[in-house]
Amino acid sequence: MTSAYEYTKQELAALLVDEPRYRVDQVWHGLWNEAQEFAEITTVPKALRVRLAGQFAPGLSVVNDVRSDRGMTRKWVFRLHDGATIETVLMAYEDRVTVCVSSQAGCGVGCTFCATGQAGFTRHLSAGEVLEQVMFAARAATPRRLSNVVFMGMGEPLENYRVTVEVLKRLHEYRAMSARHLTVSTVGVAPAIERLATEGLPLTLAVSLHAANNETRSELIPLNRRYPLERLHEACLNWIATTSRRLSFEWALIDGVNDTDRAMHELADYARSLRAHVNLIPLNPTPGYLVLGSSARRVREFATGLEALDVNVTVRNTRGRSIDAACGQLAAVTNATRRSIPVRSA
Repeated sequence: MTSAYEYTKQELAALLVDEPRYRVDQVWHGLWNEAQEFAEITTVPKALRVRLAGQFAPGLSVVNDVRSDRGMTRKWVFRLHDGATIETVLMAYEDRVTVCVSSQAGCGVGCTFCATGQAGFTRHLSAGEVLEQVMFAARAATPRRLSNVVFMGMGEPLENYRVTVEVLKRLHEYRAMSARHLTVSTVGVAPAIERLATEGLPLTLAVSLHAANNETRSELIPLNRRYPLERLHEACLNWIATTSRRLSFEWALIDGVNDTDRAMHELADYARSLRAHVNLIPLNPTPGYLVLGSSARRVREFATGLEALDVNVTVRNTRGRSIDAACGQLAAVTNATRRSIPVRSA
């Protein structure tokens, strides 16, 4: 059976052609505005609820549910219909509630410091499987309203381009989410960045940069060999010119690798040329990458140095590290093999 979130409103109406038109509106409102399961949509008769629950099936089943940060961070491991597993993280802040969704089961990009990349690629998710994560998190966030969706979970969203864009457009149109509250994170699939710029969605683009010279970046992010920094720069310029939206760079600070003074100046030159904002993230530990993250002192020094070089910078607060829910730690697909990967300093 298929998830109801695979369907457009017109497709749902075709399935309910024997019902009054307002029933379609009621079901649609329950699904999208209220993020309800069929049994919870009490504005429609029980018989219709039972019929819909039998006709559609949720795409996710909970395997594990853990919390940290005094309950403000919550991670689910979900099993999909074919046995593949993914992870989704809900984060509550004073001013917003954000869900971090997966776009793939595993990831084929293979970033050396990322647990998901170490685990390997299983398959792309469908639009319904991604949307089910959002709606599940929206129900869990109640009574607060889910305000932000970030594609920063398992997988490279722009390698699953069609589904990523479909989900973004449906959240914007069907759930009335501001595109500015939707964030896509990519390691730099340059042609897809340029294509995304033409979709008419003023969303936030976050590029996982992590090194600003090709030698180090290719070791950290193998995709850099296909789309090196020069090609990525072209795509970022195109993004800015087409969307008039500022982009951000994610930079996981790794001791002795990309936290050196040289790395700082390379990043500053690259970021200033694009007027990009830099998010510094202390590297989170993963089983397959034994190099340590930078010390708290070095993180502060690196941030101060960037500011002195006229770069806008934020040090991101790490959430969910104790439950392997922080950036780069999601790896429910397989157990990564512990290995040491030599990386030269930037």
